[in-house]
Amino acid sequence: MTITLEKATSSVMTLEEFFNYDDGTDAMYEFEDGELILMTAESEINRRIAMFILICFAQQGVPAYRLSMKTEIVTTGSRLRVPDLVVFSEELAIAMEGAKRSTVMPEMPSPLLVVEVVSPNQSSRDYRYKRSEYAVRGIAEYWIVDPVLGRVTVLEWVDGFYEEKVYEGEQAIASIIFADLKLTAAQILQAN
Repeated sequence: MTITLEKATSSVMTLEEFFNYDDGTDAMYEFEDGELILMTAESEINRRIAMFILICFAQQGVPAYRLSMKTEIVTTGSRLRVPDLVVFSEELAIAMEGAKRSTVMPEMPSPLLVVEVVSPNQSSRDYRYKRSEYAVRGIAEYWIVDPVLGRVTVLEWVDGFYEEKVYEGEQAIASIIFADLKLTAAQILQAN
């Protein structure tokens, strides 16, 4: 996720308990090895970047029902992440129909692409931990947009591993999901 995360509780819970948890607020949480991780408010630039990318994907012809923000993804049995943006495959969109909660469960098809916009002091989460967790799910493409470092890292799933390409400035992003994408790192990072 692209926001500062704080531990919300000290007691360990199961994933099922997480799904039934209600603290009486509208707070969002990620779930990490039995602990709730409170997600605090995003920065305006991170929100703008995520919205800009969503609009670009829609302009590439991805139907609205296959684009989602703040969808939960169970990455392993003990972890749940909430990326900034998710592109569903047609099969996943069908599996999500009628769901009471926007959660990609382990038995469902994996998303085609996830995007995380890095928040200050959270880079290890996005570059390291989430990379490993999204790899476990076999997500075809994972974008890490880093406004602090001024770069977009695109990870493509190839033969069971992520291959990394880093884009800066006017470099055009190459995507296996969006072959006709005409978008540069600078355009994404400016998000205007």
